[in-house]
Amino acid sequence: MSAEQVMALISALSLAILTPGPSIIATVQTAFNHGRERALPYALGLACGASLWCIFALAGLAVLFRLHPGLFVALKIFGGCYLLWFAWKLWAASTKPLPSAAQGAKGFFGGIALNLSNPKPALFYAALILSVFPQPSRPVAIYAICLATELFWYVLVALMMSTAVMRTRYFAAKFWIDRAASIAMAMLGLLLIVKH
Repeated sequence: MSAEQVMALISALSLAILTPGPSIIATVQTAFNHGRERALPYALGLACGASLWCIFALAGLAVLFRLHPGLFVALKIFGGCYLLWFAWKLWAASTKPLPSAAQGAKGFFGGIALNLSNPKPALFYAALILSVFPQPSRPVAIYAICLATELFWYVLVALMMSTAVMRTRYFAAKFWIDRAASIAMAMLGLLLIVKH
């Protein structure tokens, strides 16, 4: 495993993580709504959930999806419905006052569930790993790099967005931010269902 391969893996994965999608939107929203105490476990769950797709990709899930496209379609529809439900909950919460720190947190397992609801990362991971490592001979090292990258970015976003300055700005515009995030999440869910 060369330094160039490691840098290519980290760079491509970092760009994918930071591209606005369900997980980053959910991380930011949780940090705004619940602060650091609730956002960190959720971010850790999101990172671990995303890294599970790396394991599945290393184990050949992309090949399974190619052999049985109906399985991929079913998983996409399920994931899209989950994102639509998530968007609806966010929309409904936009008119309500913020919950106390002890209420409404999604937690570690909620983060895992959200990232496992979208099968696209499995194909992304499979394509990325195969393009950087045509014959991945060190799967444990590849997984460790991917997990560390996921953890770094999700935790950083959760910490930055839960600062007092960012939360104060959020409180001033909660309704509009929540509604915009809800619409973005719903669009991602619909795209996941209808796009082939």
